[in-house]
Amino acid sequence: MSEGITLKGDFQLEPRKVLHRIADVRLRLSLRDWALVVYTACLLVALTVLLSALALRGDWSPHAFRPVWPLAALALFAVAVERQSVRLGPRTELSVSFLPIVLAAVIYGPAGAVVVSASSLLLDFGRPYTRWVVWTSTRSLAAACAGIAAASFDGPSGRHAFTSVLAAVVVATLVEQYGDLLFGSVTAALRGMSMKDIGRAASTLSLTIPLYVPLTAVLVYVYREVPWSVVLFLIPAFTAQKLFLLYQEQRATSEELAEAIARQERANLSFASALVATLDARDRYTAGHSTAVAIYARDIAERLGLNLEQQGLAHLAGLVHDIGKIGLPPGLLEKAGPLTLSERRQMEQHSVIGERILLNVADYAEVARIVRHHHERMDGKGYPDGLAGEDIPLLSRILAVADAYNAMTSDRPYREAMPSRVARLRMAQAVESQFDTTVVAGFEALLAGAPEDYRAGYVFDIRADSEIEISAIAATG
Repeated sequence: MSEGITLKGDFQLEPRKVLHRIADVRLRLSLRDWALVVYTACLLVALTVLLSALALRGDWSPHAFRPVWPLAALALFAVAVERQSVRLGPRTELSVSFLPIVLAAVIYGPAGAVVVSASSLLLDFGRPYTRWVVWTSTRSLAAACAGIAAASFDGPSGRHAFTSVLAAVVVATLVEQYGDLLFGSVTAALRGMSMKDIGRAASTLSLTIPLYVPLTAVLVYVYREVPWSVVLFLIPAFTAQKLFLLYQEQRATSEELAEAIARQERANLSFASALVATLDARDRYTAGHSTAVAIYARDIAERLGLNLEQQGLAHLAGLVHDIGKIGLPPGLLEKAGPLTLSERRQMEQHSVIGERILLNVADYAEVARIVRHHHERMDGKGYPDGLAGEDIPLLSRILAVADAYNAMTSDRPYREAMPSRVARLRMAQAVESQFDTTVVAGFEALLAGAPEDYRAGYVFDIRADSEIEISAIAATG
């Protein structure tokens, strides 16, 4: 695993420039830069000590690398696959170069693992040199530790039983991979980087380890008898590389799909808001009513345990529930006195008109159905279709309660707003005849724990634990 900041780059301070600054007594490095300088020095010291310890116990003797050609083949393969790194994020890359490193760690021990790991980075040598030093040091340290861990189960001079080989491969893989991640995390922390990409790489590795570890163990076991079989290692290595590529493609597709869905949702809300603004511009007394009903409906849906999709649908339907009033005759909405029977029948057509308008909008069929039935009653005496009880869509029943409550607590041309307690009492009296008992009970529980402004005139998003004024319900004229 390579991380664009922690391993492959962005530590851009050249040692020559650092020395120049120190020589000129112009210490302009930040505290974080100095921490990286110290960290790099510590890595070099640790690697030097470890390599020296390996030399003292004879790991660097020519005999330890026999036969040489399989080790050379692993090193060349590591170089090749490192050039095919798969990008997991803006600053994170993942390659399968750890596979030949693990194989070398089990077959040749820590020294062979260091040779393969360092070889994999040869083509990355260049300016800025410091980042290459950090990257090579961390990978070599992780590889050496993997070789030491593998040797405790089945090293170059072990019994070579399959169970021992499998244990060695598992341990070497875990140590190499998560050791590399640990070093990368330290560098990321020193750079003030988010750990999100590191965590994503760790989760990807956790998913792939069970896939290639058993096959790698089989190859090591066979290699003990037939050294040329090391070329078969290409199979699991390329398989892992393809898995990473598939992961990258799937993640990119998922992100594009999520963004497309988010854009569609934003477009839906923008369209609904435009319709609401059109209606509000016509009737100053109901300005803000649709927004308030939308929030009440969404909060009731949440209170009743509906999922996020249903909550969003309740909110959207609440925004456009009165859009059919655009098609009513001029003056009907603004009439100060009671409506005549003919005018009432015209008014009752607004839910049908609203459905007709919304059916012309892509993906609004469900919203249109909810809007059509939001004036139905539980006893079947509502309009436009006289549905009763459970035949009325649940979101329409929710919308009916939210709509009625806000209408009662808002000023109208023919009356002043009712106090919240009076409106709630009237709704309680109308359960089972006009309103769904469960919906009214849920709304009452919501209102009981809500701020007074939420109940009495201003709508707040109480789920966010902060007051967000959405709209003045009581228009002042």
